[in-house]
Amino acid sequence: MAFKIIASQCTSCGACEFECPSAAIKMKGETYIIDPAKCTECDGMDTQQCAAVCPVPKTCIKA
Repeated sequence: MAFKIIASQCTSCGACEFECPSAAIKMKGETYIIDPAKCTECDGMDTQQCAAVCPVPKTCIKA
């Protein structure tokens, strides 16, 4: 399973895009989305990078 961004909570700050090790996060419209085909759930890392840097709790969640 990949992670997803709750669009209604996303502030479009962009922090997650630059932290994603698999380049799965891109801007779409006025918010960011995670491409499930590219998301590796930060395999091998202790935490999911998108969730770790997001300023809004529970915006980057497991789909």
